[in-house]
Amino acid sequence: MTPPQAAAARLDSAALPLPEKKSAKRTAPARADRPFRGIALILASTVFLGTSDVTAKYLSATLPSIEIAWIRFLAFALIMSPAMLPGSPLFALHSQRPGFQLMRGLALLGSSLFFISGLRYLPIAEASATGFVSPLFVTALSIVFLGERVGARRWIATGVGLIGVLIILRPGSSAFHPAAFFPIVSALAWACTLIMTRMMSGREHALTTMTYSSIAGVGVLCALVPFVWVAPSWHDILFGIFIGVASTAGQWIVVLAFRYADASVLAPFSYTQLLWVSILGFFIFGEVPDIWTVTGAVFIVGSGLYTAHRERIRRSQLLALDGELSPNA
Repeated sequence: MTPPQAAAARLDSAALPLPEKKSAKRTAPARADRPFRGIALILASTVFLGTSDVTAKYLSATLPSIEIAWIRFLAFALIMSPAMLPGSPLFALHSQRPGFQLMRGLALLGSSLFFISGLRYLPIAEASATGFVSPLFVTALSIVFLGERVGARRWIATGVGLIGVLIILRPGSSAFHPAAFFPIVSALAWACTLIMTRMMSGREHALTTMTYSSIAGVGVLCALVPFVWVAPSWHDILFGIFIGVASTAGQWIVVLAFRYADASVLAPFSYTQLLWVSILGFFIFGEVPDIWTVTGAVFIVGSGLYTAHRERIRRSQLLALDGELSPNA
Protein backbone atom coordinates (compact mmCIF):
# COMPACT_ATOMS: atom_id res chain seq x y z
CA MET A 1 0.00 0.00 0.00
CA THR A 2 1.21 3.50 -0.83
CA PRO A 3 0.92 5.92 2.10
CA PRO A 4 -0.70 9.30 1.45
CA GLN A 5 1.73 11.87 0.15
CA ALA A 6 2.12 15.24 1.86
CA ALA A 7 1.13 18.24 -0.22
CA ALA A 8 3.55 21.15 -0.52
CA ALA A 9 2.05 24.54 0.10
CA ARG A 10 3.16 28.18 0.23
CA LEU A 11 1.76 30.86 2.53
CA ASP A 12 1.88 34.48 1.55
CA SER A 13 1.42 35.70 5.10
CA ALA A 14 2.01 33.91 8.40
CA ALA A 15 3.76 30.55 8.22
CA LEU A 16 1.05 28.45 9.76
CA PRO A 17 1.22 24.64 9.53
CA LEU A 18 -1.23 23.09 7.11
CA PRO A 19 -2.74 19.62 7.43
CA GLU A 20 -1.53 17.10 4.93
CA LYS A 21 -3.85 16.29 2.07
CA LYS A 22 -4.83 12.68 1.95
CA SER A 23 -4.60 10.77 -1.27
CA ALA A 24 -7.87 9.98 -2.99
CA LYS A 25 -6.79 6.39 -3.44
CA ARG A 26 -8.52 3.81 -1.34
CA THR A 27 -6.28 1.52 0.62
CA ALA A 28 -7.24 -1.86 1.94
CA PRO A 29 -7.66 -2.23 5.68
CA ALA A 30 -5.06 -4.45 7.26
CA ARG A 31 -5.92 -8.11 7.71
CA ALA A 32 -6.97 -9.01 11.24
CA ASP A 33 -6.79 -12.42 12.88
CA ARG A 34 -10.41 -12.74 14.00
CA PRO A 35 -11.45 -16.24 12.95
CA PHE A 36 -14.87 -16.22 14.63
CA ARG A 37 -15.86 -13.08 12.75
CA GLY A 38 -14.63 -14.63 9.51
CA ILE A 39 -16.63 -17.81 10.20
CA ALA A 40 -19.78 -15.80 10.95
CA LEU A 41 -19.34 -13.90 7.69
CA ILE A 42 -18.79 -17.03 5.60
CA LEU A 43 -21.90 -18.65 7.13
CA ALA A 44 -23.92 -15.56 6.22
CA SER A 45 -22.54 -15.65 2.68
CA THR A 46 -23.80 -19.22 2.14
CA VAL A 47 -27.38 -18.08 2.77
CA PHE A 48 -27.15 -15.37 0.12
CA LEU A 49 -25.24 -17.50 -2.41
CA GLY A 50 -27.46 -20.56 -1.91
CA THR A 51 -30.64 -18.51 -2.36
CA SER A 52 -29.16 -16.92 -5.47
CA ASP A 53 -28.36 -20.35 -6.97
CA VAL A 54 -31.84 -21.70 -6.32
CA THR A 55 -33.43 -18.63 -7.90
CA ALA A 56 -31.13 -18.99 -10.93
CA LYS A 57 -32.31 -22.58 -11.38
CA TYR A 58 -35.92 -21.37 -11.22
CA LEU A 59 -35.24 -18.82 -13.97
CA SER A 60 -33.32 -21.31 -16.13
CA ALA A 61 -36.64 -22.84 -17.19
CA THR A 62 -37.56 -19.68 -19.11
CA LEU A 63 -34.35 -17.74 -19.85
CA PRO A 64 -30.97 -18.69 -21.38
CA SER A 65 -28.05 -18.99 -18.98
CA ILE A 66 -26.19 -16.07 -20.53
CA GLU A 67 -29.22 -13.81 -20.10
CA ILE A 68 -29.68 -14.84 -16.46
CA ALA A 69 -26.01 -14.09 -15.81
CA TRP A 70 -26.36 -10.79 -17.68
CA ILE A 71 -29.27 -9.65 -15.48
CA ARG A 72 -27.29 -10.73 -12.43
CA PHE A 73 -24.15 -8.83 -13.39
CA LEU A 74 -26.14 -5.81 -14.59
CA ALA A 75 -27.72 -5.56 -11.14
CA PHE A 76 -24.24 -6.12 -9.69
CA ALA A 77 -22.81 -3.25 -11.77
CA LEU A 78 -25.68 -0.90 -10.88
CA ILE A 79 -25.11 -1.59 -7.19
CA MET A 80 -21.41 -0.83 -7.63
CA SER A 81 -21.93 2.21 -9.92
CA PRO A 82 -21.23 4.82 -7.18
CA ALA A 83 -17.76 3.33 -6.90
CA MET A 84 -17.19 3.90 -10.65
CA LEU A 85 -17.90 7.66 -10.68
CA PRO A 86 -14.85 9.97 -10.40
CA GLY A 87 -15.43 12.47 -7.65
CA SER A 88 -17.72 10.16 -5.74
CA PRO A 89 -16.72 9.55 -2.10
CA LEU A 90 -17.04 5.84 -2.91
CA PHE A 91 -14.85 5.98 -6.04
CA ALA A 92 -12.80 2.77 -6.00
CA LEU A 93 -11.23 2.27 -9.43
CA HIS A 94 -7.75 3.13 -8.17
CA SER A 95 -5.97 -0.21 -8.06
CA GLN A 96 -2.37 -1.31 -7.85
CA ARG A 97 -3.23 -4.31 -10.06
CA PRO A 98 -6.13 -3.41 -12.38
CA GLY A 99 -5.31 -6.19 -14.85
CA PHE A 100 -5.30 -8.75 -12.07
CA GLN A 101 -8.62 -7.38 -10.82
CA LEU A 102 -10.18 -7.82 -14.26
CA MET A 103 -8.84 -11.38 -14.44
CA ARG A 104 -10.54 -12.12 -11.13
CA GLY A 105 -13.76 -10.67 -12.53
CA LEU A 106 -13.56 -12.93 -15.58
CA ALA A 107 -12.98 -15.96 -13.35
CA LEU A 108 -16.02 -15.01 -11.28
CA LEU A 109 -18.06 -14.61 -14.46
CA GLY A 110 -16.95 -18.04 -15.68
CA SER A 111 -17.90 -19.63 -12.38
CA SER A 112 -21.37 -18.07 -12.48
CA LEU A 113 -22.04 -18.78 -16.14
CA PHE A 114 -21.00 -22.44 -16.11
CA PHE A 115 -22.88 -23.14 -12.88
CA ILE A 116 -26.11 -21.57 -14.17
CA SER A 117 -25.73 -23.59 -17.38
CA GLY A 118 -25.54 -26.79 -15.35
CA LEU A 119 -28.60 -25.87 -13.27
CA ARG A 120 -30.82 -26.08 -16.35
CA TYR A 121 -30.24 -29.83 -16.56
CA LEU A 122 -29.18 -30.99 -13.08
CA PRO A 123 -30.85 -31.16 -9.67
CA ILE A 124 -29.71 -28.25 -7.51
CA ALA A 125 -28.19 -30.51 -4.81
CA GLU A 126 -26.19 -32.51 -7.38
CA ALA A 127 -24.87 -29.39 -9.12
CA SER A 128 -23.95 -27.76 -5.81
CA ALA A 129 -22.25 -30.87 -4.41
CA THR A 130 -20.20 -31.28 -7.60
CA GLY A 131 -19.32 -27.59 -7.53
CA PHE A 132 -17.83 -27.98 -4.07
CA VAL A 133 -14.75 -29.65 -5.50
CA SER A 134 -13.28 -26.14 -5.67
CA PRO A 135 -11.08 -26.73 -2.55
CA LEU A 136 -9.42 -29.56 -4.47
CA PHE A 137 -8.59 -27.18 -7.29
CA VAL A 138 -7.43 -24.60 -4.74
CA THR A 139 -4.98 -27.21 -3.40
CA ALA A 140 -3.49 -27.71 -6.84
CA LEU A 141 -3.49 -24.02 -7.81
CA SER A 142 -1.89 -22.97 -4.52
CA ILE A 143 1.26 -24.83 -5.55
CA VAL A 144 1.60 -22.72 -8.70
CA PHE A 145 0.35 -19.32 -7.55
CA LEU A 146 0.98 -19.28 -3.79
CA GLY A 147 4.16 -21.36 -3.77
CA GLU A 148 2.75 -23.83 -1.25
CA ARG A 149 4.01 -27.34 -0.70
CA VAL A 150 1.33 -30.02 -0.73
CA GLY A 151 2.11 -33.22 1.13
CA ALA A 152 1.01 -36.77 0.41
CA ARG A 153 -1.92 -36.64 2.83
CA ARG A 154 -3.42 -33.59 1.18
CA TRP A 155 -3.06 -35.26 -2.22
CA ILE A 156 -4.80 -38.36 -0.85
CA ALA A 157 -7.61 -36.11 0.42
CA THR A 158 -7.83 -34.58 -3.05
CA GLY A 159 -8.12 -38.06 -4.55
CA VAL A 160 -10.94 -38.90 -2.12
CA GLY A 161 -12.78 -35.78 -3.22
CA LEU A 162 -12.42 -36.77 -6.86
CA ILE A 163 -13.86 -40.21 -6.01
CA GLY A 164 -16.84 -38.35 -4.56
CA VAL A 165 -17.29 -36.50 -7.84
CA LEU A 166 -17.23 -39.79 -9.77
CA ILE A 167 -19.83 -41.26 -7.40
CA ILE A 168 -22.16 -38.33 -8.11
CA LEU A 169 -21.58 -38.22 -11.87
CA ARG A 170 -21.42 -42.00 -12.47
CA PRO A 171 -19.82 -41.67 -15.93
CA GLY A 172 -20.71 -44.51 -18.25
CA SER A 173 -24.08 -45.17 -16.60
CA SER A 174 -27.52 -44.11 -17.80
CA ALA A 175 -27.63 -41.55 -14.96
CA PHE A 176 -24.69 -39.58 -16.37
CA HIS A 177 -25.53 -36.24 -17.97
CA PRO A 178 -22.88 -34.33 -19.96
CA ALA A 179 -24.03 -31.12 -18.27
CA ALA A 180 -22.46 -32.48 -15.07
CA PHE A 181 -19.16 -31.10 -16.32
CA PHE A 182 -20.48 -27.54 -16.07
CA PRO A 183 -20.33 -27.42 -12.22
CA ILE A 184 -16.81 -28.86 -12.35
CA VAL A 185 -15.62 -26.10 -14.70
CA SER A 186 -17.48 -23.63 -12.51
CA ALA A 187 -15.61 -24.97 -9.46
CA LEU A 188 -12.29 -24.52 -11.25
CA ALA A 189 -13.17 -20.92 -12.11
CA TRP A 190 -14.31 -20.31 -8.52
CA ALA A 191 -11.02 -21.76 -7.21
CA CYS A 192 -9.16 -19.27 -9.42
CA THR A 193 -11.35 -16.51 -7.98
CA LEU A 194 -10.49 -17.58 -4.42
CA ILE A 195 -6.77 -17.80 -5.17
CA MET A 196 -6.76 -14.30 -6.66
CA THR A 197 -8.86 -12.98 -3.78
CA ARG A 198 -6.34 -14.41 -1.34
CA MET A 199 -3.42 -12.94 -3.27
CA MET A 200 -4.96 -9.46 -3.14
CA SER A 201 -6.34 -9.66 0.40
CA GLY A 202 -4.86 -6.91 2.53
CA ARG A 203 -3.56 -5.11 -0.57
CA GLU A 204 -6.72 -4.12 -2.41
CA HIS A 205 -9.88 -2.69 -0.91
CA ALA A 206 -12.94 -4.96 -1.03
CA LEU A 207 -14.89 -2.22 -2.79
CA THR A 208 -12.24 -2.06 -5.51
CA THR A 209 -12.32 -5.83 -6.00
CA MET A 210 -16.12 -5.89 -6.28
CA THR A 211 -16.21 -2.94 -8.67
CA TYR A 212 -13.73 -4.45 -11.11
CA SER A 213 -15.56 -7.79 -10.99
CA SER A 214 -18.84 -6.11 -11.93
CA ILE A 215 -17.22 -4.23 -14.82
CA ALA A 216 -15.55 -7.34 -16.23
CA GLY A 217 -18.71 -9.44 -15.99
CA VAL A 218 -21.21 -6.97 -17.42
CA GLY A 219 -18.79 -5.96 -20.20
CA VAL A 220 -18.40 -9.52 -21.52
CA LEU A 221 -22.07 -10.43 -21.10
CA CYS A 222 -23.31 -7.30 -22.90
CA ALA A 223 -21.40 -8.57 -25.94
CA LEU A 224 -22.87 -12.09 -25.66
CA VAL A 225 -26.49 -11.56 -24.63
CA PRO A 226 -27.77 -10.25 -28.04
CA PHE A 227 -27.07 -13.67 -29.57
CA VAL A 228 -29.37 -15.52 -27.13
CA TRP A 229 -31.88 -12.81 -26.23
CA VAL A 230 -35.33 -13.87 -25.02
CA ALA A 231 -37.73 -11.10 -23.97
CA PRO A 232 -38.05 -11.48 -20.17
CA SER A 233 -41.30 -10.89 -18.31
CA TRP A 234 -41.46 -8.51 -15.35
CA HIS A 235 -41.56 -11.63 -13.22
CA ASP A 236 -38.25 -12.77 -14.74
CA ILE A 237 -36.70 -9.32 -14.34
CA LEU A 238 -37.61 -9.12 -10.66
CA PHE A 239 -36.15 -12.56 -9.95
CA GLY A 240 -33.05 -11.64 -11.96
CA ILE A 241 -32.57 -8.49 -9.89
CA PHE A 242 -32.97 -10.58 -6.74
CA ILE A 243 -30.21 -12.92 -7.99
CA GLY A 244 -27.96 -9.91 -8.60
CA VAL A 245 -28.57 -8.42 -5.15
CA ALA A 246 -28.22 -11.74 -3.29
CA SER A 247 -25.09 -12.84 -5.15
CA THR A 248 -23.50 -9.38 -4.77
CA ALA A 249 -24.14 -9.46 -1.03
CA GLY A 250 -22.74 -13.00 -0.83
CA GLN A 251 -19.59 -12.14 -2.79
CA TRP A 252 -19.01 -9.00 -0.74
CA ILE A 253 -19.26 -10.98 2.49
CA VAL A 254 -16.82 -13.61 1.15
CA VAL A 255 -14.26 -10.89 0.38
CA LEU A 256 -14.69 -9.46 3.88
CA ALA A 257 -14.41 -12.90 5.50
CA PHE A 258 -10.94 -13.37 4.00
CA ARG A 259 -9.80 -10.31 5.92
CA TYR A 260 -10.46 -12.03 9.23
CA ALA A 261 -9.48 -15.67 8.64
CA ASP A 262 -7.51 -17.87 6.29
CA ALA A 263 -9.10 -20.04 3.64
CA SER A 264 -8.26 -23.17 5.62
CA VAL A 265 -10.36 -21.89 8.52
CA LEU A 266 -13.29 -20.74 6.39
CA ALA A 267 -13.53 -23.68 3.97
CA PRO A 268 -15.33 -26.15 6.28
CA PHE A 269 -18.13 -23.70 7.01
CA SER A 270 -18.78 -22.93 3.36
CA TYR A 271 -20.27 -26.43 3.02
CA THR A 272 -23.38 -25.28 4.86
CA GLN A 273 -24.46 -23.93 1.46
CA LEU A 274 -25.23 -27.55 0.52
CA LEU A 275 -27.76 -27.65 3.34
CA TRP A 276 -29.54 -24.49 2.20
CA VAL A 277 -29.80 -25.51 -1.47
CA SER A 278 -31.00 -29.03 -0.56
CA ILE A 279 -33.76 -27.64 1.67
CA LEU A 280 -34.84 -25.04 -0.87
CA GLY A 281 -34.57 -27.55 -3.73
CA PHE A 282 -36.96 -29.86 -1.89
CA PHE A 283 -39.57 -27.20 -1.13
CA ILE A 284 -39.42 -25.38 -4.47
CA PHE A 285 -38.63 -28.10 -7.02
CA GLY A 286 -39.59 -31.23 -5.09
CA GLU A 287 -36.06 -32.58 -5.56
CA VAL A 288 -34.77 -35.14 -3.09
CA PRO A 289 -31.03 -35.94 -3.37
CA ASP A 290 -30.53 -39.62 -4.25
CA ILE A 291 -28.18 -41.91 -2.37
CA TRP A 292 -25.42 -41.41 -4.95
CA THR A 293 -25.49 -37.62 -4.54
CA VAL A 294 -25.49 -37.88 -0.75
CA THR A 295 -22.64 -40.43 -0.74
CA GLY A 296 -20.56 -38.43 -3.17
CA ALA A 297 -21.20 -35.24 -1.20
CA VAL A 298 -19.94 -36.98 1.96
CA PHE A 299 -16.70 -37.88 0.16
CA ILE A 300 -16.28 -34.32 -1.17
CA VAL A 301 -17.06 -32.62 2.13
CA GLY A 302 -14.86 -35.05 4.06
CA SER A 303 -12.01 -34.38 1.65
CA GLY A 304 -12.46 -30.64 2.00
CA LEU A 305 -12.59 -30.80 5.79
CA TYR A 306 -9.43 -32.89 5.99
CA THR A 307 -7.64 -30.55 3.56
CA ALA A 308 -8.61 -27.59 5.75
CA HIS A 309 -7.41 -29.50 8.82
CA ARG A 310 -4.02 -30.18 7.26
CA GLU A 311 -3.76 -26.55 6.19
CA ARG A 312 -4.34 -25.38 9.77
CA ILE A 313 -1.61 -27.76 11.00
CA ARG A 314 0.79 -26.54 8.33
CA ARG A 315 0.10 -22.91 9.20
CA SER A 316 0.59 -23.50 12.93
CA GLN A 317 3.90 -25.24 12.23
CA LEU A 318 5.10 -22.32 10.10
CA LEU A 319 4.12 -19.84 12.79
CA ALA A 320 5.94 -21.91 15.43
CA LEU A 321 9.02 -22.06 13.23
CA ASP A 322 8.95 -18.31 12.69
CA GLY A 323 8.66 -17.86 16.45
CA GLU A 324 11.72 -20.00 17.07
CA LEU A 325 13.79 -18.19 14.48
CA SER A 326 12.79 -14.68 15.49
CA PRO A 327 15.10 -13.10 18.10
CA ASN A 328 12.31 -10.66 19.00
CA ALA A 329 9.66 -13.27 19.64
